[in-house]
Amino acid sequence: MKKLRVDVWSDIACPWCYVGKRRLEAALARFPHRDSVEVVWRAFELDPSAKRVLEPPVPYAERLAKKYGASVARAEAMIRQMTDVAAADGLELHFEKVRPGNTFDAHRVLHLAAERGVQDAVKERLLRAYMTEGEAIGDPEVLARLAGEAGLDPDEVRAALEGDAYAREVRADEAEARAIGITGVPFFAFGGRYGASGAQPAEQLLGVLQKAWDEAAAEPEQAFAEGAVCGPDGCA
Repeated sequence: MKKLRVDVWSDIACPWCYVGKRRLEAALARFPHRDSVEVVWRAFELDPSAKRVLEPPVPYAERLAKKYGASVARAEAMIRQMTDVAAADGLELHFEKVRPGNTFDAHRVLHLAAERGVQDAVKERLLRAYMTEGEAIGDPEVLARLAGEAGLDPDEVRAALEGDAYAREVRADEAEARAIGITGVPFFAFGGRYGASGAQPAEQLLGVLQKAWDEAAAEPEQAFAEGAVCGPDGCA
């Protein structure tokens, strides 16, 4: 049976990645071959140097203002705009609750989830926990609890995080991202031949899905569309 793989590089600490996930889901819901599409979530750390949990957390508006060299008032306006955009896609974001932290362990958990067949559910749970509920997703015990709610065995998650399980896989994802020039997320790769950078509208993603499906037997070529992304310097 014909299959199409969609690789998505993204980070948990990324509002546009959450929006991009919803828009991809909307596109897939309209795609006639949805059952033949496999979505694989790949690791990308926006801030690899971040501490596991930043205490006390700096208000999101202050962090954003510092990154962009803007006033806090301007940053708050950007947050309101992003919140409104997300709401249009059915998402409720609470930046005032965000607790920044390192996402490396979260990506390790997502690789475990992929092996257990629940990667999408765990990805969704972690995004909601970070962007909506204010959970400290850099805390291993929080990760174990959240992953357990999404279908993983919490004890297995704890055991994985106590060692270096899936660290190599996360680094491999990040190395591949660098190799193909990904500097911001989300980034969607369709069948290894078409790419879309940023939280593209669902209609745009659907068009790329269809094109990749129709040309699955063709020689790989590079074709990219661009939209809103989050990068190491912030979200735009």
